[in-house]
Amino acid sequence: MLANIQTQSKVITYEACIIQMYFFLVFGYLDNFLLTVMANDHYVAICHPLHYTVTMSPHLCALLTLVSRSLSVLVSHLHSLMVLHLLFSPHMETLNFFCEFAAVLKSACLDALSNCIMLYSVTGLLGIPPLAGILFSYTKIISSILNISSVEGKYKAFCVLWVSPSHFLILWDRIRSVSQFSPSSSEQTIASVRYTMVIPMLNLFIYSLRNRDMSRALRKLASRSFLSL
Repeated sequence: MLANIQTQSKVITYEACIIQMYFFLVFGYLDNFLLTVMANDHYVAICHPLHYTVTMSPHLCALLTLVSRSLSVLVSHLHSLMVLHLLFSPHMETLNFFCEFAAVLKSACLDALSNCIMLYSVTGLLGIPPLAGILFSYTKIISSILNISSVEGKYKAFCVLWVSPSHFLILWDRIRSVSQFSPSSSEQTIASVRYTMVIPMLNLFIYSLRNRDMSRALRKLASRSFLSL
């Protein structure tokens, strides 16, 4: 999008579109898997702190990371290969600011039924179980936090959950964008902007507010602004 604004051109080659779509799928699936691993890590750290070093060993963390990366690359590669068998017009147009997988399938000249079935199947297999795992983990975490008697302990535990709203928003937008294969162009574009730009930008504020130095600096800035008034 920034390149389009700078060059005042919205043209992209066929090869660049496939590459862009491939990497978007890779990082999308990888993000989904890593969010699930993070939720499980938070669950073990809060609900079973004495077993954390044994359960979440460096070997297991490395294995989970490797499996997440391998699945993301494998599934994205399969999607891209299936798109290569479709036919497109020489001057294809898509009402989006990048080559989104669903938008590209809608623009194909041939029937993309097999690709759609593949998309729904993969979304169900790789989307629903991680979402269920995240919901289970955070339900147990919240239940454990409510049983903590110390106010300081509750505060430290809730700090871990600050990032969880963005997890659910990202997963909800991605599942919704896939489940509605024929949404209006405006809805599709708005959803794309939301889960590719708005929600990732929120992570900057979420992680910054968890930083003590950043929080202290914000309080000083707020106090100076109040005194200047």
